[in-house]
Order: sequence, then C-alpha cells, then structure tokens
Amino acid sequence: MTGGASGIGAATAARFAEEGARVVVLDRDVAEGLPAVRADLSDDASVRAAVAEATEHLGGLDVLVNNAGIGARGTVADNDDAEWHRVLDVNVLGIVRATRAALPHLVVSEHAAVVNTCSIAAWTGLPQRALYSATKGAVQALTLAMAADHLADGIRVNCVNPGTADTPWVQRLLDASADPEAERAALQARQPTGRLVSAEEVAHAIVHLADPRSSATTGVVLAVDGGMHSLRVPARRL
Repeated sequence: MTGGASGIGAATAARFAEEGARVVVLDRDVAEGLPAVRADLSDDASVRAAVAEATEHLGGLDVLVNNAGIGARGTVADNDDAEWHRVLDVNVLGIVRATRAALPHLVVSEHAAVVNTCSIAAWTGLPQRALYSATKGAVQALTLAMAADHLADGIRVNCVNPGTADTPWVQRLLDASADPEAERAALQARQPTGRLVSAEEVAHAIVHLADPRSSATTGVVLAVDGGMHSLRVPARRL
C-alpha cells in the first residue's frame, strides 16, 4: 500500500497485518514496523521499482491500496499552476503510476483488488478546498473507470470516502490555525455524529473492500464520514 507511514495508511497497514495479511508499505518516509520500500509517487521509475521490490518480497500481489495523498487549501484562484500540477501529480497520477505498475501482478491473482482512498470532498462542496476537491473528484471518477476497465481481468476496484478524520495531517492543519480548539470544535460540529472519523474506522472499510469475501463488490464508493455527505439533521444541542 502507498502512504502507509502515518494516519489512515498506518492504521490500514496495521489492520491488514492483524487480519493475517502480509503487507509492504510504499512511502517517501519509511517508518519502523512493517516491511517498507521508499517510493516517490511523482516519479514513475521509482514507483515501478518499489512495486517490483514489494511484489518480490511478498511472492505475489493480491491487493493494492492507493492511500498516499497531499492536501491543499484555497479557492480556485489561490494556488498557482505549479501547485495545481504538484497536487494533481501526487493525488491522481500517483494512483495511475502505482496501479499501472501493479497490474501485471494483479491480473494473475485469484483475489485481486484495488482500493483507493478518496474523500468526502469528491462529492461535497467544502470551502477553501478547490484544488484538493478537484483531485479527489478525479480519484472517484478514476475508481469507477478502473472498475469497468478491469472487471474482465478479475480485478475489483473500489474507493473509500472518509470525512474529516482525526489524523496527524488534520492536527497539523488545526495547529496552524489561530485557535486550534475552536477549529476542532467546528469540525466536530459539522459531523452529524458530533465527532471526527477515526483512522481505524477508515482502515476497517478499506480492509473490508479488499477482503476476498467482498467478491461481489466493485465500482463502489463507500462513505466513512459520520453521515456528513448524506444526512441532513438538526444542529446538535450541546
């Protein structure tokens, strides 16, 4: 899996390991623990080499989790072309590169699955997230196209759309605000459940979609967002 060094990725890698799966993490920052290979998703040669090394270590490849991604803030006018290209290169083309490198190994698996980590931003308009939302909208559309393209190859492709998750990345955004506690309270208040999504809850959904017992599930966008996208409930009274 890509982007497995922290947050949702680390929780997902740990959950796969708990379920008895053998896991190799691809990340620019290799952490201790599970087997890991350094990979730069913006470089095709790096990705191909990392996938080859991981597959050799595992003795084959059944599941690819495309989890790596980077964030961006601002309206459509607030980021220059270079920033748009940088974020698109990682969040969208990173999935293309990793999946392209993995396909020759997945097509010979009896239980092949690809799970992409998308976002609620793919289908819910969020303020100050134009660039990020554009990349995640592309990931959602790409997931469905991949599911159609590779159905005949026996490869299932799905994605998970987390809501605001309580991860180190979100915490860094909060820490950079003028009032982190107020910002966290605002994020919690916009969730129908009144709390942020946990990394472990997202990990559970990813592992479920990858599980061979989910063999009839492909082309699915699974929300793990505390109902933020689909529910309209009265404001919570504290």
